[in-house]
Amino acid sequence: MKRTVRKVAILGSGVMGSRIAAHFANNGVDVLLLDIVPKALSDDEIKKGLTPESPAFRNRFAKSGLENAVKSNPAAFYRADLASRVKTGNFEDNFPEIKDADWILEAVIENLDIKKSVFEKVDQFRKPGSIVSTNTSGIPVHFMLDGRSDDFRKNFLGTHFFNPPRYLKLLEVIPTPETDRSVVDFILEYGDLFLGKSTVECKDTPDFIANRIGVFGMMNTFKVMEQLGLSVDEVDKLTGPVVGRPKSATFRTADIVGLDTLVLVASHLYEALPSDEKREVFKIPAYLTKMVENKWLGDKTKQGFFKKLKKRTDLQTS
Repeated sequence: MKRTVRKVAILGSGVMGSRIAAHFANNGVDVLLLDIVPKALSDDEIKKGLTPESPAFRNRFAKSGLENAVKSNPAAFYRADLASRVKTGNFEDNFPEIKDADWILEAVIENLDIKKSVFEKVDQFRKPGSIVSTNTSGIPVHFMLDGRSDDFRKNFLGTHFFNPPRYLKLLEVIPTPETDRSVVDFILEYGDLFLGKSTVECKDTPDFIANRIGVFGMMNTFKVMEQLGLSVDEVDKLTGPVVGRPKSATFRTADIVGLDTLVLVASHLYEALPSDEKREVFKIPAYLTKMVENKWLGDKTKQGFFKKLKKRTDLQTS
């Protein structure tokens, strides 16, 4: 079968989903960007006269995700007008439209049960032969196959983009034992030729390659910072360009990725590696737990290590 990608459906319009949607639009692909329906009208929506049936209310999350992608810095779109290639909608009213997609990419929260419920619905509406992938940061991809159809299983794999997806070159491609080899080869080639990625095929091991290494390095840096009594600023001066790494260094990178995502990935590694000699490195520091509880999640909430907390003394007392 000759594969092509003319339309992509992105399920989840958070930071990753909306930016992945932008990068597909950059490539000339039509995108359907969907998210859940909000639970209640906001005060502002009530003042505007919106009702629970209003599309502006029901599509709020996806529309907001797209708007944030347009305004993002660094820019997610090559040009702002390319956002017109992205149609927004919601999981209740627009889900049947995924039948027109050649590739359906899930980018919802890192929760296995939620992902499985999304894929159950995908299996109902997708067209046979369409590629389905998860952008999970590290949940074992084969865990998501329970109850799925044979055609879903052979066309399903992990495609882990990194934030921001327009700029970071790596694309991890994670097949399951049931993924058809032609699907893996297609994604490896498509990511390289059309999305500008360095595609790497990974084994379905805990957190694959980059997060297994990168999150270990970040969490280990947190521990060393405490041992040496360093500040956030001092750590980022020492772990950025001066050692040949990006200027986002450690804590700025955490803000960009999202502290909630960092905690989820590190916690998953702690649970998934009971015999690893460095397992304790993945324990979440108390200050990081507190920041997540307070919704200080980094760039996505406008508060994080470089918006709210700066010094190590602040981290200990907050």
